[in-house]
Amino acid sequence: MPLAGELTSSLINRAADHYGLPAAGVLRLWTCRNSPARNDSGGVRADAEIVLNEAGRAVLAELCGVEPAVLAHALPAFTVDDPKISTGREAALAQARWRAAGAVAGEAAFACRSCTARRTGQTVRAVRYLPRWQRVCVRHGRWLLDADADQPLEHLDLHGLPEVAAAQRQWAGVARRAGRAAAEPGQVFALAHAVVARWWDEALHWEQEEIWPHRLHRLAGGNAGTDLQRWRIVDRDAAIFPEVVAVTQALLEPAMAELVWRDSGAGRPRPLPADGAFCRRLGERVGRGWLGPLSAVDYGGPLLTWMGAVIRQRRGEGGPPGWRDDPWRLQREQQPATMAGQLRVMAAEQQSGGSRTRWRATVSAEHRFHITQLVDEAREQLVELRGVHSGTTAEVARTLLEHLSHSAALIDQALVHTATAAVTAGVSLQEVAHWSRLPAQELASVLAAGQDED
Repeated sequence: MPLAGELTSSLINRAADHYGLPAAGVLRLWTCRNSPARNDSGGVRADAEIVLNEAGRAVLAELCGVEPAVLAHALPAFTVDDPKISTGREAALAQARWRAAGAVAGEAAFACRSCTARRTGQTVRAVRYLPRWQRVCVRHGRWLLDADADQPLEHLDLHGLPEVAAAQRQWAGVARRAGRAAAEPGQVFALAHAVVARWWDEALHWEQEEIWPHRLHRLAGGNAGTDLQRWRIVDRDAAIFPEVVAVTQALLEPAMAELVWRDSGAGRPRPLPADGAFCRRLGERVGRGWLGPLSAVDYGGPLLTWMGAVIRQRRGEGGPPGWRDDPWRLQREQQPATMAGQLRVMAAEQQSGGSRTRWRATVSAEHRFHITQLVDEAREQLVELRGVHSGTTAEVARTLLEHLSHSAALIDQALVHTATAAVTAGVSLQEVAHWSRLPAQELASVLAAGQDED
């Protein structure tokens, strides 16, 4: 029997196990048009999904001994069409194509093996489509991990951390509140997750932080020991989950949005203060009364972006032309790194002798903010040029050239500041020169001149 939300490839693997056959032997029932994605270690990725054409679906239904309608109800990818196998002269053949689960039906995670055994009688690995707010197996006290990472664990033990399971129980009410606010629950959760994941990255430098270190070591089996970096990656989503749900709930409350409006000066606009009531209250909501001033100055982060959108909506103002001023829209550059991505970076750092460093850990917030300001100002200058094509030739040329020249100067400044930050962080001058397309000697002179000016 299929599990609710199971990957089609996972069901095929379990069917093969049921018949005592290798998965490769069962896969011969379909003509596969490509190969599955593999981990760096060479094995097939656990989140490798398989998409079938109509003839292929009939074969799977016969293999499992159930009606196609049952599979369609349980397997999110079962009815997904791929034109390369569902049309053409060979469409009548049972065909399959490998895809990444994330590109088919969303995030994939390992299923709880105990629950799988209870439902199917098989104590084997299974993979399901599970959003991040459904990762707790309350029955067995487990956090179910992403299936796209090249690491051996399928779950983390949550015994001793009841607040994580409690947060999942609270989520249903939070999701209903999002619906009443005409917001998509998944978008609101993603924004809150990005906010808290950013705090998690900074928490190593917070002397007052006591909650997360406790959870980190419990999730690591009692003590992360010398493998702290890896456990910080693997444990992150489970460790921050209670705070993510709390932040999601807070961002949906009209009273919290009202605090943002008051902090902005309401009808008399002013810069958001570092001791604003909203950030202070948000820190209290996550059990950290000292967090407010730190989150209030995290320029460029998703929290301040959300606050800005709320303020502009209240004032009836829009962003730059073409800007979707949706408070719940999470910008691509603000999305937190996945566990799989971070583990790959860590492996690369270890292979290179640990010489690589993280941007946020080595470049001060002030320096990062200054670079962001320069880029944003250059972008605003370029946005103003849209539609500037009426008038005399001299007028239009002057406007275009003045704005382009100003933008170029700002970009040059941003380039120098970024190069300085990279070199200061330990990146070789030769690499930075290659990336910035400047001769190394010229770049060294520019950086030296910048230091003299400071």
